This record gives sequence, C-alpha cells and structure tokens, in this order.
Amino acid sequence: MSDDIDEAIDWRGAAVDCGRCAHAALRESGKCELKRACVQDRYARRIDRFFNWNPDLADACVKHPHFEARAIAAKSAGQFLLPALLNDSDETVRWNAVLRLPYRYLLKLRSDPHREVRVRVASRLDPVDLPPLMADKDYYVRRIVAQRASTDILAMMASDVEVEVRRVVANRIGTAWLMRMATDADPSVRLEVARRLEPTQLILLMNDPDWRIRHEVASRIAVTRLPAMQDDLDPEVRDVTRNRLDHDSREAVP
Repeated sequence: MSDDIDEAIDWRGAAVDCGRCAHAALRESGKCELKRACVQDRYARRIDRFFNWNPDLADACVKHPHFEARAIAAKSAGQFLLPALLNDSDETVRWNAVLRLPYRYLLKLRSDPHREVRVRVASRLDPVDLPPLMADKDYYVRRIVAQRASTDILAMMASDVEVEVRRVVANRIGTAWLMRMATDADPSVRLEVARRLEPTQLILLMNDPDWRIRHEVASRIAVTRLPAMQDDLDPEVRDVTRNRLDHDSREAVP
C-alpha cells in the first residue's frame, strides 16, 4: 500500500532510482518499498517508515545530504553520534539530536541561530538556566522566559522593548516591583499592573489616561476615594463609580 502521493521523487527533485541506491538489496527482504519506505524519497513519512523498518541503518545516515533524512536518522542513531549533530546546518537535525541527549547539551542550544530551536529550548530548560535567554533577540523567546523564569529575576525584564513581554512580566513580577511598572508607556501593561494592585495602591492610577485602567480603579478603590471619579470623561467609568457610590449610600441607611 503506497502513500497518497503517487510519485517517488528524491531530495534533489529527480525520480528515485532504486538501481543506484546503496540499500537496493533491502527490497528483496521487504525492508524498503518504493513510494512507501524509502530513505532517498523527499517525503518525510516515507523516510520515517524506512528507519522504523531499519533502525540499525540510522547511524550510516546521519551525514545524508538530505536534511530530512539526517533529522529522522537522529531519532534512532547511536547516542555517541548525536553530539556532532548539534552543529548540523539544519535546525530540525539539531533539535532531534538534543532531545535524546543529557540535559547539559540542551544548554548549548540557548545560542542556536534558529529562533524555533531557542523557543523550544526556553520551553524545556529549568528556570535556573533561563537568564541567558532574557536578552534573546527574538521577542517570543523572551516571552517564554518571562512566563517561566523565577519571579525574583523578572525585574530585569520589566523594561523589555516588546509590549507583550512586559505584559507577561506585569502578570508575574513580585509585588515589590509591581508599582514600578505602573508608569509603563503602554496602557495594556499598566492595566495588568492595575489588576494586581491592592485597592490602597490604586489611587496612583486614578488619573490614568486610559479609561480601562480608570475603570479598574473605580471598580476596586476605596469608596471614600470615588467622589473624585464620578465626573470622569468616560461613561463606563462614571457608571461604575456612581453605582458603587449609590450602593454605599443605601448600605449606610439604617
């Protein structure tokens, strides 16, 4: 039974030629099959099936000219061959290799040139090993670091150039540093800060230029502070302010 793709094309774009393949003898034993299990095919599923049928051949293929063959071979090759693959030109090969190596090798890929590798590394590292990635050039790598790093070092990322990163930091940073982010240039970051502040601290954001932040303030600040907000320019803020004041007045009636 063949795969859905009814052709056998190699990684160079030419038709697969079984007669010139070093593994041609495997056809007789049923360990390779054109359009189904073939290391020369450019179709990854067929290469994967070839190594499933012939895992003992993975060692001989870790230097195959086609990156897909090297990457799939790395899943079965002997571990002593894997460290060398961390210098492979293709990121998929490097990642498949490090997945089967001891943790210390993962540290070496913190400076991998491909952002997808660094993203995966940041997702797997122990928090204590994340600091070198706090200044990564890719914002998504830094975002993952902000999500996973120890809260006691997040202050180092509070001024990150990317808003999305600072927003994550504002969600997790220790309370001692939270107020320092209340003056962030981006309102979405200040809103995250406001949501975490204690009601007594919200007074500092009563006049924030963003209505969403003032609405958060009016929803939780002490009632005694609300009169200063009842004529707010935004109707949503005025409504929540006046509703709380009215409720407080009714509660005060004996």
